[in-house]
Amino acid sequence: MKKLLLGTILLALVIAVPVPAMAGVDINVGIALPPPIEFRAAPDVIVMPDTDDVYVAPDVDVDIYFWNGFWWRNWEGRWYRSHDYNRGWGYYNTVPTFYFDIDPGWRGHYRNHDWYGHRWNYERIRHDQLQHNWNTWHRDRHWERQGTWGIQGYKPRPQHERQELRRQREEQYQKRPEVQKHEQQRQQKDKQDEQQDKKKMKQQKQQDQQDEQQDKKQMKQEKQKDKQDQQQDKKQMKQEKQKDKQDQQQDKKQMKQEKQKDKQDQQQDKKQMKQEKQKDKQDQQQDKKQQKKEGQAGEDKGPDDKGQR
Repeated sequence: MKKLLLGTILLALVIAVPVPAMAGVDINVGIALPPPIEFRAAPDVIVMPDTDDVYVAPDVDVDIYFWNGFWWRNWEGRWYRSHDYNRGWGYYNTVPTFYFDIDPGWRGHYRNHDWYGHRWNYERIRHDQLQHNWNTWHRDRHWERQGTWGIQGYKPRPQHERQELRRQREEQYQKRPEVQKHEQQRQQKDKQDEQQDKKKMKQQKQQDQQDEQQDKKQMKQEKQKDKQDQQQDKKQMKQEKQKDKQDQQQDKKQMKQEKQKDKQDQQQDKKQMKQEKQKDKQDQQQDKKQQKKEGQAGEDKGPDDKGQR
C-alpha cells in the first residue's frame, strides 16, 4: 500500500511540476516526453482572438502555446507543459481547457492578417514582455478591452457560439488517430494500473490478515504471560504471607522465651538478693557474737589489772 501511495504521489508531482532538463527523456512512468524544439532565440508570440488570453508562437513549426503561466504543446495525442519554452516538459494527463477555444486555422488567418473578414493587426510580443506582463494583462482583460485582439471592427462571438465551437472542435479532436491511440493506451494503462492496484490491495489485505493473526497470537501470548505473572504474583504473595506468619510466630516464640528468661532472671535476682540478705544477717549476727565475746574478754581481764595496781 505504501508503494502504491508513493507511486501515486510521484505521478502527481510529474504531472503538476515540470522537471528541468528532461526534454526527450522517459520519466519512468510509461509516458515518453516529446522531442526538443530547436530555438535560435526566445520566440515572439501573438494573442489568439476569442480566447482567454492564449498566446501562440507563430514562427515555430510546432504548435506551442502559452497560457496561465505555462508553455503547452501537444505530441502524439498527449499534452505536456513547462514553465520554460524549450525545456522541462512534463506530462499533463488531460486536454487543457483553453485548447478548444483556439481556431484550428489560426495560421492561415495569421499569414493573411485576416480574422473572418476583418483586418487583423496582431501585435508581436517579445518573450520578456510576455513574462513580465501576462498576469497583469489577464487580470485587466487587456487584449479584449484595448483593441479586441487587434481585429478592426470585430465583435466577440456570443457565448453560445463559443460553446458550440468548443463542442465541435472537441469532437474533431477526439477523432484524430493519434488521440484515439493515446486514449486506448491510456485506457489500457488505467486497466493495468487498476489490476495492479487490485493485486496490491489483495496482497495488502493478506498482509493485514497476517499482521492481524500475528497480533492476535501476540496478544494471546501476552495474555497467557499476564496470567502466569498473576499466578506467580499470587504464589509469591502466598509465600510472603506464610513467611510473615512464620516470622510472627518466631517473634512470639522469641518474645515468650525472652519473657521466660526475664522471669528466670528476676527469680534468680530475688534468690540472690535473699541469699545476700541472709548472708548480711549472718554477718550481723557474727559481728554481734564477736562483739559479745570481746566484751566478755574485757570483763575477765578487769580484776587482775586492779590487783596489780
